[in-house]
Amino acid sequence: MSDTIFAPATAPGRAAVAVVRLSGPRSADVVARLCGGLPAPRLASLRRLRRPGDGETIDQALVLWFPGPASYTGEDCAEFHVHGGQAVVEAVVETLAALGLRLAEPGEFTRLAFQNGKLDLAQAEAVADLVDAESEAQRRQALSQLDGALSDRYAAWRASLIESLALLEAGVDFPDEELPEDLAARARPGLAALIAELDAALSDAARGERVRDGFRVALMGAPNAGKSSLLNALAGRDAAIVTAQPGTTRDVIETPLVLEGYKVLLADTAGVRQAEDVIEAEGVRRARAWAESAALRLWVVDGAAGDGHWREAAGLLRAGDICVINKADLPASGDGEAARKHAAAVGATMASVSLTTGLGLDELTGRLRRTVVAALSGADFPAATRERHRGRLVEARDHLGRAVEMLDAEVELAAEDVRLAARSLGRIAGRVDAEDVLDRVFSSFCIGK
Repeated sequence: MSDTIFAPATAPGRAAVAVVRLSGPRSADVVARLCGGLPAPRLASLRRLRRPGDGETIDQALVLWFPGPASYTGEDCAEFHVHGGQAVVEAVVETLAALGLRLAEPGEFTRLAFQNGKLDLAQAEAVADLVDAESEAQRRQALSQLDGALSDRYAAWRASLIESLALLEAGVDFPDEELPEDLAARARPGLAALIAELDAALSDAARGERVRDGFRVALMGAPNAGKSSLLNALAGRDAAIVTAQPGTTRDVIETPLVLEGYKVLLADTAGVRQAEDVIEAEGVRRARAWAESAALRLWVVDGAAGDGHWREAAGLLRAGDICVINKADLPASGDGEAARKHAAAVGATMASVSLTTGLGLDELTGRLRRTVVAALSGADFPAATRERHRGRLVEARDHLGRAVEMLDAEVELAAEDVRLAARSLGRIAGRVDAEDVLDRVFSSFCIGK
């Protein structure tokens, strides 16, 4: 018999209501002992919770009873909606532990839901994403994934592969039967079409991950170019220290924003230059690494300087990035014009601002908003929202590429690659070989979910 588990499902602290959940074969007995009987299924019932033994009242609570398999986990489940004081919650928890129930591990309720067929693995990941959602786009994406948008897409691809595999295996397993001689050729168009779909999905895979994790924007440039001031202006608060001393920022300062419903992670980085001390050199290394991995770089250049320090960070600029010429309220120098020419040469766009007067900030913010929307919005649900999904898609694409190459010469080997591609897609939803990723998936969950 499996354990009966319990856990608070709401965050600790002072609140009007707290929820304690339990799931497992002893749920009915425990609810009856605390409430004096089982309430009607799926109907909130006001009950007095009493300690078994001395009968002392713990609290008045709304009790919900969900007999399995029609429950979140597929087992018998219950919820106690008690008053949110810490002492009340602790009394309920202590009583359940005294009755022999086990405190749930992080994500154990959802893991049971997966193991009992209530959710697939992609949907289980969506539950965690919904709990962690900070922006409207994250909420929409996670909810669509929970509704099965991701799983349905993979299932359709897998079904198409199985049809192609049936054609290939028929020719291999029944060579003496009166079957058409061009079975392998008939499988080719379907495999080629699926390869094209996987290629499109992989090219779009970064969008889903960026919606989930945040669109990363790096502020880079020479020391004292105005990066920290720009971070504070975009964030609308003093998130970074601003001084006249070069090299004030030594580490990456990450500030989350929500722009047009999307999470954006804005990072102020150390000024890029040849650093003499070890600490600043490490800060410059981290600045370069963050800028390289960012989805967008804002290259901040002091347009009134003439020392040539803008060149230190110039190599990090990419096409589509924004070159921000700061100090537009002051007379322009040769550095500003040289930086403009370099930005134009690599395909970056231009913006002029004054972080002292606010000149150009609204225009820059609007451009940043439009860039984020263009990068993350799309008519179709993304085919990957995690690196795990992307990795399996790459596996499937590689197997299909080899299968198409071997169709004419080695049909048996081609069929095996098609079979492996279908297996890779099945792993995303956890239909095959789920055990090797379960601990990794559920380790990020909170207790009680």
